[in-house]
Amino acid sequence: MTETEKLVLASYKTGQYIGKAEDKRNQMVLIHVLAVKSHPWQGDLHHPKQADVPFFQERRALSYGEKTWVPVHTVKEYTGDLPAYKDSLKSALIGYIEKLEEDNSEWAKRSLQCLYELKKDYKLD
Repeated sequence: MTETEKLVLASYKTGQYIGKAEDKRNQMVLIHVLAVKSHPWQGDLHHPKQADVPFFQERRALSYGEKTWVPVHTVKEYTGDLPAYKDSLKSALIGYIEKLEEDNSEWAKRSLQCLYELKKDYKLD
């Protein structure tokens, strides 16, 4: 990475990612994902933390190298070290699982089921 390329922290839906800002149009920024800072929440975004919804969605983290448009107000400069993508994904996922394991709500239980399946899909073990 050259000195002129700056890393950014960007939010997409309920996850946070470290990446490079590649383009800006209107009020959106195109982010090239390099690492995961926080894993997306599970369930229905329109009914957060509710388990009894028509469709409880499993949400994957964005992939390494994936590009996505995010609102400009969710982007800020990132000054920390850039972790390896797989390490960052594992850390974000495990941190989220540990937090949910302390929550005895039905939403947390359903979220954990999704996250355990995602952990297998991600092949982190």
